[in-house]
Amino acid sequence: WGLAGLIHDFDYERFPNEAQAADTEHPSEGVRHLRALGWPEDILQAVLGHALFTGVPRETRMARALFAVDELTGLITATALVRPSKSVNEVDARSVRKKMKDKAFARGVSREDIQLGAAELGVDLDEHIAFVIGAMQRNADQLGLAGVPTGPGTAPTP
Repeated sequence: WGLAGLIHDFDYERFPNEAQAADTEHPSEGVRHLRALGWPEDILQAVLGHALFTGVPRETRMARALFAVDELTGLITATALVRPSKSVNEVDARSVRKKMKDKAFARGVSREDIQLGAAELGVDLDEHIAFVIGAMQRNADQLGLAGVPTGPGTAPTP
């Protein structure tokens, strides 16, 4: 599952797929490459299924989980980065839900995908948001979201 999450967008910068074509560019190009390397089919199906436009159904829990966190982690990251501290540790589900309502905020994040992802997992949206925030908080340093010092007597980090 972790590998699926880490690699699902590896081809995005090279093949961004602005047209959202089902079988060219991202994520199809990346999956073709991974398939040639012998990657497991369940991971490849999850990668394809994380993009609605591919038409690939999310049949496994891993595929549904990848889809459910993909857009949400982007929204949580954006919510953290607009805070003075730039820390995910100051983000909660209420603040993310508030940002979800602001269509101009993180405009590229699909609110519909976030809602559909939680529904496909069979979990309450607020609980899902809180769960993902918690996971990101536990890994804030590795994600670059631990924040920056703020307040009197703190120096900016170089």
